[in-house]
Amino acid sequence: AVLQRDRPIPVWGTAVDGQSITVKLGAVEVTTQAESNGKWIAWLPKRKAATELTLAVSSGGERIVIKDISIGEVWLGSGQSNMAMSVRGARDYEQEQQSSNLPQIRFFKVENERADHPQSEVQGSWKLSSPDTVGAFSATGYFFAKQLHREMNVPVGVIISAVGGTPIQSWIRKEAQQSIPELEPLLQLLSKRQADIDQEALRAKYEKQLSVWRKNAAAAAERGQSPPRKPTEPIAQALRKTDVGGLFNGKIKPLVPYAIRGVLWYQGEANTLPETAPFYRYQLPLLIRDWRMHWGNQNLPVAWAQLPNYKATGRDWPTVRQAMLDTLAVPNTGMAVTIDLGETDDIHPKNKQDVGRRLARWALADVYGKDVTPMGPVPWKTQRDGRAIDVTFRYSGDGLRWKSAEVTAGFEVQDASGKWLPATARLRDDRTVRVSHEDVAE
Repeated sequence: AVLQRDRPIPVWGTAVDGQSITVKLGAVEVTTQAESNGKWIAWLPKRKAATELTLAVSSGGERIVIKDISIGEVWLGSGQSNMAMSVRGARDYEQEQQSSNLPQIRFFKVENERADHPQSEVQGSWKLSSPDTVGAFSATGYFFAKQLHREMNVPVGVIISAVGGTPIQSWIRKEAQQSIPELEPLLQLLSKRQADIDQEALRAKYEKQLSVWRKNAAAAAERGQSPPRKPTEPIAQALRKTDVGGLFNGKIKPLVPYAIRGVLWYQGEANTLPETAPFYRYQLPLLIRDWRMHWGNQNLPVAWAQLPNYKATGRDWPTVRQAMLDTLAVPNTGMAVTIDLGETDDIHPKNKQDVGRRLARWALADVYGKDVTPMGPVPWKTQRDGRAIDVTFRYSGDGLRWKSAEVTAGFEVQDASGKWLPATARLRDDRTVRVSHEDVAE
């Protein structure tokens, strides 16, 4: 495992009521006592980066020993399928596999499912980075960890708790969302949709699909061929889309209070339906506040991957993307600019190397105080100048660069009637872009 350096280290569990528990990490030993409900927690003093330590927990004649403990940097990665997407599915997998013998980069994948009530136990195990294991690691998490490990030369542990296709409301405590008046219409909408799910009809349809699949699978086996893909269980899939708080209960709450440096969030695609996208501006800041409250750290660093460019017909990606930009007003937050890293026809872009590296640049700059430019160019302020608007960017490094004198794609302006039109843009200086349209006077 990897434990967080320079922070008090919590170790917790259950024992017989009132029983004394001794926790020893290396040469450091602390003693605590189980409460009346059997729960106990011990806090080890903070320490510097280290490797090859042993953690031993003793109580009532029992002794649990965990070997190969490292002290370093621990990050939690969460979200939906783009966070869960593996190194095996990313660009240049064979090359990445060959350079993955990095035993001080370690991953823990949370195997828990969603739950109706907060859970206390977590299923999963730590794995060291190697050519045999790296293919299953979160690609974004791995490339983030690799960059941190290279720059800081300390062990890096990443805890991945992510589920494909899930909306942000499933990752935030239900009670927290009910306390925000602006979210009430969304919660009512989701409640109605859940009530409208005809589980009996879905179950009957699924049984018919399964029957056909079994026959086809048996026929394929007789021919020595691979079986067809098994039908997806539809009830759980339907409930997932309307779930509120279930993934927080099952996959985040049991991690608390494991000591972490910060959180990486890669999600938003599932919230881009036109009727749900406007609520993201309230949800992302709420997730940050609520997770910080649970970890007892109002300064816990949190960063997210911006929604990239993608041809999302019938979806409202810009509204969610704008909510992400606006949430940077929350202190100790960051964003990996990925507007250039998407793929028009693939919601799962394969270039996770740059997503991970850009998140790492933010962490190196804002969390660890290194002299690097974080994130990527972010719109900062605008100023009218006649018929044009000057947009100044921050985090633009050594300056913005143009491949040609003018750019005619990627910028739009809104006229007085509210209509958006493609704009012509040119660099005014190394931080400012002048945007205009010949037919827009105001």
